Amino acid sequence: MFISPRAALVRNISVSVVNGTITLIILLIAPLGILAVLINTVLITIVTYTAIATADRVMMFLQRGQQAELLSKSKYSQMRSRNNSELNKR
Repeated sequence: MFISPRAALVRNISVSVVNGTITLIILLIAPLGILAVLINTVLITIVTYTAIATADRVMMFLQRGQQAELLSKSKYSQMRSRNNSELNKR
């Protein structure tokens, strides 16, 4: 999983807000007091964010020992560095 910390934060907040909004809509239909609806919505949003952040940390822990292979290691794909004398100077 290659995702920047900022992108993970935006994703976590987005999912939490969407989940909280869905919960708010469902709870507004139910015959509860407005305070109960607001408290439940806030708690669901916080718990969703915490669960997603925890899952991200578990995934980072599990993938810590793995190395990503960014370049193919076949004998046909080799990168060569150029000398300054090989470059065309204009």
